[in-house]
Amino acid sequence: MFEKILVANRGEIALRIVRALQDMGIASVAVHADDDAQAPHVQAADAAVALGATGPAAYLDGARLLAIARQQGADAIHPGYGFLSERADFARACAAAGVRLIGPTPEQLALFGDKAQARALARRLGVPLLPGSAGAVTLDEAQAFLAAQGGAGVMLKAVGGGGGRGMRAVRTAGELAAAYERCRGEARAAFGVDGVYVERLLEGARHVEVQVLGDGHDAMALGERDCTLQRRFQKLVEIAPSPGLPEALRQRLVDAALQMARAVRYQGLGTFEFLVDAASTGLPFVFMEANPRLQVEHTVTEEVFGVDLVQAQIRLAAGERLRAIGLDPAAPPRPQGCAVQWRINAETLDAQGHATPGSGSLARFDVPAGPGIRVDTHGVAGRAPSPHYDTLLAKLVVHAR
Repeated sequence: MFEKILVANRGEIALRIVRALQDMGIASVAVHADDDAQAPHVQAADAAVALGATGPAAYLDGARLLAIARQQGADAIHPGYGFLSERADFARACAAAGVRLIGPTPEQLALFGDKAQARALARRLGVPLLPGSAGAVTLDEAQAFLAAQGGAGVMLKAVGGGGGRGMRAVRTAGELAAAYERCRGEARAAFGVDGVYVERLLEGARHVEVQVLGDGHDAMALGERDCTLQRRFQKLVEIAPSPGLPEALRQRLVDAALQMARAVRYQGLGTFEFLVDAASTGLPFVFMEANPRLQVEHTVTEEVFGVDLVQAQIRLAAGERLRAIGLDPAAPPRPQGCAVQWRINAETLDAQGHATPGSGSLARFDVPAGPGIRVDTHGVAGRAPSPHYDTLLAKLVVHAR
């Protein structure tokens, strides 16, 4: 098992990881941008090191993060979600330096971190897909694809994006050029990559994702989550299990996710996302993408299955098998009740309902408590959330059996 882990992230997820490490008896090293020097995760960790820069770019500096890990004697790095969590080049650099990046192998990150490559795997395995490009496209190629859809719209997606960034729905040719450049710019700023691929737009579908764990030998699923309620393709409310999903269709989603995971001998946590139209007889679901990392909404799965996914992720990265951590692929646990997560964002709404990042300090910040209530947050009364990052302030999770 690891002795010391550097947490290469910020906000609520960095604090969540630090607390998991405390429970496991593993020393933690926090890092922080200049504007995060007083953040809760910095104060909670056993040690903290400044990155020497401000804003998201600080957390995207892989060379600096790796240098700090080696300087601090960390034998692993936990990337959380976003930032470098899906970067295969960073995973390779860590491996070359003898530091374990907690997550899938570099090869699996390269595959699933590139959404076009993930689609190619699904196609090879016979998992249903919407029509789309085989890889990143130029603007001219995207325009040609839109023209060929016979009036249907398209989705532009950054090949290495996630979390709602680098995604745009385009329904007319006049919208395409601006949407294409926005996708590239958002993905470049958030993830350091800017390729864009295109697929047909499916209107009115539900967004359902399957939580997978693998140990490099076998894989299993811990149910699914419904993430349909979104704003600008960023999830706002997540539910586990997915309500009203026919059992036969639920099993088909799990089977498709496990087929893909087992095909590559997946290691670690991964989420396989699908668009679902249960009323369709011809195409009730299609594979959308896979996220080879911890998800923001892992909390609802933890609540209904009673499994600490962060600790499981760390133990799998240390080489333990699924059965050794109490999970049997042949007899997965059944969900107990239902859990819902609401994302609480530090935002201001204008008269038209458009959200912009909020500013100023939190004069008062009281979180609810009680049976079945969980709050993951980095909010603190008297502190001002930084405007340079995602506006997520807290995750309110309610579980009922």
